[in-house]
Amino acid sequence: AVAGSTVELACGAQGDPAPRVQWHKERGDLPWGRHEVDQEHTLRLYAVMPADAGTYVCTAQSQLGTAAASARLRV
Repeated sequence: AVAGSTVELACGAQGDPAPRVQWHKERGDLPWGRHEVDQEHTLRLYAVMPADAGTYVCTAQSQLGTAAASARLRV
């Protein structure tokens, strides 16, 4: 991603009942005040900077179990 741009990371998690979805960054925190997660579980990072580079993990959890997917961001 280009520094200063907005990045979207999608996380497609479905189930009945709907799973609980959470995002986190490996070895760090989500950018404070510069991120949001929408109803479709898409993580948006605003005004990305080199410090935001890293691996982001989406975890979906329900009574049936847990699934996770990751994406690597380079700035």
